[in-house]
Amino acid sequence: MKKEDLLKSESLKQFSSGAKLLAFTKELQKRGVEQLLEGEMDAHLGYLKCEKSGNPNTRNGHSSKQIKTADGEFSIEVPRDRDGSFEPIVVPKRKTIADGIENVIISLYAKGMTNNDIEEQIREVYGFNVSTSAISRITDRVTEDIQTWQNRPLESLYFIV
Repeated sequence: MKKEDLLKSESLKQFSSGAKLLAFTKELQKRGVEQLLEGEMDAHLGYLKCEKSGNPNTRNGHSSKQIKTADGEFSIEVPRDRDGSFEPIVVPKRKTIADGIENVIISLYAKGMTNNDIEEQIREVYGFNVSTSAISRITDRVTEDIQTWQNRPLESLYFIV
C-alpha cells in the first residue's frame, strides 16, 4: 500500500470517532516501538530473528513493559537475550517514561511549576499518573543546568526585547 493511499478519505472513513482514531495511532506507535526494539536486538546479536547463528547468546522471549509517552500509556513487548546483555536504546532498561514526556516535565519545571503542579498537569493532559518522586528524579538531573542559566550574567544592552 502506498503512503498516499493511507491518507485518502476512503481509508479514514473507518474511524467514526476521535477515540477510534486515537486508539489506532496508539497501536501504530506501540507496533513501531516494538519493531525498533526487535531491530536493536538483531543488531545486538548480529543476526536476524529467523537466521541460525553460532553465537551462544540467543533470543530468550519477551517481557512486558508499561511505558508512558506524550500520547498516553501502553504496554509493549521487549525482546530479551540469554546473557541479559541487551541494553535497548529506544526504551532503556528500568525506565517507564519515554523521552517525550520527560521533556514536558523538564519544561514545566523550568517554567517554575512545583512537582505537585506538574503531577496534576500530566494527569489532566495526558491521562496517567506520574509520582512526585519520579518528577523529582527527572528534574534533579537538570536542576544545575537550569540554575546556571537562570543566574547567568545579563548583557548590558539588548537590541531586541
